[in-house]
Amino acid sequence: MHGTPASPSQSSARAAAASDSTPPSAQHDVLIVEDEVDLALGFRDALAHAGYRADVVHDGRKALEALRQRPYELVLLDLMLPGLNGIDVLKELRTFRSDTCVLILTALAGGEDAVIRAIEAGADDYLSKPCSPRELVARVEARFRRRALDSAPPARLELPGGISVDLARLEVHRDGKLIPLTPREGDIIEYLIRHRTRVVTRDDLLLDVWHYKSANVETRTVDIHIVGLRRKIELVPETPQVVQTVRGKGYRWYS
Repeated sequence: MHGTPASPSQSSARAAAASDSTPPSAQHDVLIVEDEVDLALGFRDALAHAGYRADVVHDGRKALEALRQRPYELVLLDLMLPGLNGIDVLKELRTFRSDTCVLILTALAGGEDAVIRAIEAGADDYLSKPCSPRELVARVEARFRRRALDSAPPARLELPGGISVDLARLEVHRDGKLIPLTPREGDIIEYLIRHRTRVVTRDDLLLDVWHYKSANVETRTVDIHIVGLRRKIELVPETPQVVQTVRGKGYRWYS
């Protein structure tokens, strides 16, 4: 049975994606690492209510296991954890994933030194406990807005083989010809570029580009659109350089 996607995307949605009003509707993945169970669950509920997918673990070793298994975009990381403290988790995380945003949670009396050490180890920001769910969500949203601005693709892309893509006009220029892109193809390009540091799965595209309510559907729409897109932007579509296939996992934008 096929799922039912939301209404087709519009080109104006791409302009909004790079603005300060970017909503969390893209279902960003957040990992909460906090040993105070009630606090962690409260954070999870607040983020879920705001539209995020949030998971919870309560110690440092389980945090690293989760981070190796799934490309979380943001981590709320407590410093005082059993087994492995937050600084050690952060240092280890940065050895295999540099693009994950880390927001430190600290309630330490001498918190300034700990925060400085965390920033030096690769944290992006910090949040003092206790904090209200509203403040937590606001800080998380701010980080994702900044990431959207930092990772926004340029209006014009220069690709291998002298091919250029005008995302504002949804046009491909190659061999002296102009080839139109569909709004969906433009959305796929932008999504792949925004997530170019990791592999993008078919489920990611179904949930975040097609806006399916569930990726547990029988459909080849992603594969069909990727084939069509490659015919337009690849020098040799049969051996793609730009939209690369990662066997068994998904797709990656070339770097």
